[in-house]
Amino acid sequence: QVQLEESGGGLVQAADSLRLSCTASGRDFTLNAMAWFRQAPGKARELVASIDWSARTTYYGDFVQGRFTISRSKDNGKNTVDLRMNNLRPEDTAIYFCAADDTPFKLPRSPSQYDYWGQGTQVTVSS
Repeated sequence: QVQLEESGGGLVQAADSLRLSCTASGRDFTLNAMAWFRQAPGKARELVASIDWSARTTYYGDFVQGRFTISRSKDNGKNTVDLRMNNLRPEDTAIYFCAADDTPFKLPRSPSQYDYWGQGTQVTVSS
């Protein structure tokens, strides 16, 4: 059974930093894109950042504006994708989801193109 497990969310103040981490189990995603999406109440799920299998290509949502960095690694045989978030703003408050694509060598941007999802981790930024 494939599982994506997120960690690292929490309550922070504006301008603080957070690091989210996602570890995949049950399947190897070495050749597959991984991504972070977020969803705020009443809003559609949107791409925060995605990274291709080689880690050479990344995409970021326009709102990121250089504040976030996505990275990936393989530790103890499990694929991990991290999201380092700096200078957080109240509008970054949302549930953050880890996602992985089933098709190798692609880098999709739409949530509908990702096949595996984590349960989500809440990020709340107070002003």
